[in-house]
Amino acid sequence: MLIRSATLADGRQRDVRVRGETIAEVGRGLSDDDERTVDVSGKRLFPGMIDAHVHFRQPGYPHKETWETGSRAAAAGGVTCVVDQPNTDPPTVDGGTFDEKVAFTADSIIDWGINGGVTADWDPESLFSRRLFALGEVFLADSTGDMGIERDLFEDALAAATDAGVTVTVHAEDADHFNDDATVRDDADAWSAYRTAEAEERAVRRACDAAQQVGARIHIAHTSTPEGIDIAADAGMTTEVTPHHLLLSRRDLGDLDTYGRINPPLRREKRRREVYNRVADGTVDMIATDHAPHTIAEKDAGIWDAPSGVPGVETALALLLAEAADPDTTLGYERVRDLTATNPASVFDIPQKGAIEPGKDADLVLVDTTETTEIRADECHTACSWTPFEGFDAVFPEWTMVRGTTVFERDRGEDVFYDHAGENARDADGELVD
Repeated sequence: MLIRSATLADGRQRDVRVRGETIAEVGRGLSDDDERTVDVSGKRLFPGMIDAHVHFRQPGYPHKETWETGSRAAAAGGVTCVVDQPNTDPPTVDGGTFDEKVAFTADSIIDWGINGGVTADWDPESLFSRRLFALGEVFLADSTGDMGIERDLFEDALAAATDAGVTVTVHAEDADHFNDDATVRDDADAWSAYRTAEAEERAVRRACDAAQQVGARIHIAHTSTPEGIDIAADAGMTTEVTPHHLLLSRRDLGDLDTYGRINPPLRREKRRREVYNRVADGTVDMIATDHAPHTIAEKDAGIWDAPSGVPGVETALALLLAEAADPDTTLGYERVRDLTATNPASVFDIPQKGAIEPGKDADLVLVDTTETTEIRADECHTACSWTPFEGFDAVFPEWTMVRGTTVFERDRGEDVFYDHAGENARDADGELVD
């Protein structure tokens, strides 16, 4: 396939030749070579997003999400590779549970990685013998799955991961600094008042100090505070920010109610703006969604009973592209590319992904940045059927390619998905189409 006259993230106009699973050439005026040629003049071509933090819920919770529904949602949002976290049922804490999860990935139409977790009965030897993407999300406080661990076990896990040459991804909250006074409240803001910004700041500092002592490389997941970001950056560690911490704050909880309950929680608007600035200026390394779907029935509960988490894998890149398309934003297309593709590939050592260059995997996303639409839950593909970004402006892909195969396209307004062989096209309802 020859993609002609694509505008890249940096504004250059280039032809891109795809041969097999890889990008064969990038240049101007490439000659036709007995191949399908597609002219995309006026449209932008991005490397596919690498979402380093998702919860696709299998095994254990297929009513929330499956690898089939989650990967379809990802592809529709321009995500070509995801990394699944260990807090499933059973949790991914040894070789056997790792293998069990791998079996579910057969339903994925995109590429994937799997993280291993740490519990009191984890088996690092068998876990590190597998093709582990990273260790973590290692929980320093309980979240979905009750995998919070004590300080001694965390330090042991850091040492074991360092010996194995594996990065550790950390969920940084310190339960000793939760605000118990907030537990008497039942309003939508009570969860944010309970899991304080100080709890994150203290946990990030503790994690970075422990990592430096053993020479470990850690990555701080879903940082929600400017203080946490700065501590990690000063320690030479990497960070991610979610779209919900980037674009939502406690002032949105009146509308979101329990659908806005997440760990770590939404912060005050001033902190959100400071986090945004650190994303835009390069302090933050990547955007990752922490895609954590729960059903409407599960979220439709009191603030202390509803599970924590929001979906986001389908809307993340689309939201960022809409931000970049806004002439008043400080977030440009090159920064979006770096946050979603280049930096995740670098941080997690995926050299074949993350850029539109010869020899890289042909993970490509085509968008028309002049076509802005509003996000609607009834048009999304996650199994949970809701979004915290209802009505937000977005720029969705026209098509998504994984290693040279188109896995998603919007064909005359209809969403069509393909398997990794480029066959068995299905519509949004899962029905086979011609």
